[in-house]
Amino acid sequence: MSLAGNGSRLTAITRELAADWGQTRMVWRDAKAAEFELHYLAELFGSVDKAVAVIEQLDKVLAKVRKDCE
Repeated sequence: MSLAGNGSRLTAITRELAADWGQTRMVWRDAKAAEFELHYLAELFGSVDKAVAVIEQLDKVLAKVRKDCE
């Protein structure tokens, strides 16, 4: 799988996790759920967004390197 493909897969998996968390949050409504979301999921989702942006940049750089080497 290409670098861009891995970024797309990471995005898809994260969206699936967010959807699953939304369903879980409907029944888990206490302070611990809010704490879990704040401390773990919010950080995870933010980190994934940053990672995907970096993956996209790396994919562009690699494409340029490949082109320059031809």
